[in-house]
Amino acid sequence: MTRFLSGVSFILLLASACAAAPRGSMAEVRVAFDRTGIRGATASGHADLAAGRLITADDPVRIASISKLVVAIGVMRLVEQGLLSLDEDVSASLGWTLRHPAFPDRPITLRLLLSHRTGLTDNVTYVLPLDASLQTVLADPAAWDPDHGPGDRFAYVNFNFPVVASVMERATEERFDMLMRRLVLAPLQLDACFNWDTCSDAAVARGVVLYRDGEPVLDDNHGARPECSVTPAADGSCDLTTWRAGANGATFSPQGGLRISANGLAVIGRLLLGRGEVDGVRLLSPASVDVVLTPVWTFDGGNGQTFEADTADATSDGVFCAYGHATHTLATPVSGCRDDPFGDGVRRVGHSGDAYGLKSGLWVDMAAGTGVAFFATDAPADPGRRSAFYAIEEKLVTGQ
Repeated sequence: MTRFLSGVSFILLLASACAAAPRGSMAEVRVAFDRTGIRGATASGHADLAAGRLITADDPVRIASISKLVVAIGVMRLVEQGLLSLDEDVSASLGWTLRHPAFPDRPITLRLLLSHRTGLTDNVTYVLPLDASLQTVLADPAAWDPDHGPGDRFAYVNFNFPVVASVMERATEERFDMLMRRLVLAPLQLDACFNWDTCSDAAVARGVVLYRDGEPVLDDNHGARPECSVTPAADGSCDLTTWRAGANGATFSPQGGLRISANGLAVIGRLLLGRGEVDGVRLLSPASVDVVLTPVWTFDGGNGQTFEADTADATSDGVFCAYGHATHTLATPVSGCRDDPFGDGVRRVGHSGDAYGLKSGLWVDMAAGTGVAFFATDAPADPGRRSAFYAIEEKLVTGQ
């Protein structure tokens, strides 16, 4: 016998079902690729909800910490040119002495900065105003782990990368965003940029708005360039002509401020698969790519923390278990590691991103010659089922 619900009962049942249903993302983009090109792309949702603009795989988004991997490519170009060394004290490049106050006898190198083993913390903000002095900020003992010095342990810390950017600027006397365009983005013909200034008008017009709980939180620029693309000076001004090489490497957000499309990320992934060459452009030597990708730290149960330092989300414990020079290696067969969002035990390398409601990833399987790039905006923070990554990341890495 068929039973019919009353109108009130039906409404209550529907409301209950909606409340129990998992929340979706504002937008999701996924691009699969191999050494020769893109093998498939999907895109759904809105790049700009207010404008009714749907997302595409060509729309640039603030990709968060995948930016660090791209910065490492720029660093290695300068190393190949003899302008930087991975193992020299960065104080000479900075023009001032950088030391951990509790371990002043230990030099800090680019290798330590790129691999998050300096003893720096994110206990002081790395989002600095335009007129800030990196030297002054890092003179604060609160910026450092009092118990662990350079080389002692791994702790994923964003503040390492403003220091890297300052070193790059001092070595070249070029503004970081312009330098990264010259070293990496322009040679690869990528209309991408750190903090919008060096992107084309067309890319700016396609910029993806970042949302949290349905509300815009970043890059809600209505298709135009922001009035100030960086954190303004303490007095509210935004005069980029006041820039001085190396004074404030945080200005253009090297730790997470790259605006790039999923298709653009695929080019970076294909560069890695090609061991420094993509579409006929040789950007790095194979040896330099090996340096970037090879882990210099692997978790042994007590030599570092396996979650991001500036988050209090204990569910992410086990994400970081093997790390190179701004590259994260997956599927580490060590107790306590839950770093396999693919769930197949295959070794892959790349980086994830998580900021302003966005979740992103770029992962390549060097042996198979395949990879995936993805991002989701206003992404739900539901924990994954098979790893310490989020459920949305587990979904997008496999496309299922």
